[in-house]
Amino acid sequence: QVQLVESGGGSVQAGGSLRLSCVVFGYTRRSYCMGWFRQAPGKEREGVATIGSDGRTKYADSVKGRFTISRDNTARTVYLQMNNLKPEDTAIYYCAADPERYCSDAYSVAGAFGFWGQGTQVTVSS
Repeated sequence: QVQLVESGGGSVQAGGSLRLSCVVFGYTRRSYCMGWFRQAPGKEREGVATIGSDGRTKYADSVKGRFTISRDNTARTVYLQMNNLKPEDTAIYYCAADPERYCSDAYSVAGAFGFWGQGTQVTVSS
């Protein structure tokens, strides 16, 4: 059974930084597309960033230049480094995984991913 466990959320002031982590348990495949999504109250879940097994990354325009997604395949962990945080970044952040080597453009939507973590809250105050 595949489980994704996120950590690293919290409360920061605008301009601050946080680093989210997501550990993948029970996944025997070496190749999988990983992503971070977020959902603010009253809004739909939106894609933040994805990273394939080849290390290629994609970002939402709203976070480009501020967020960095990375992965450690040995540790089965994906990270999201968030810098220069803004109040509009406030949301529950979710980690997602799917058994595909590459993250095609289809993985910009939540429905493409088969496995999800429980989410971690990020709150940015002005």
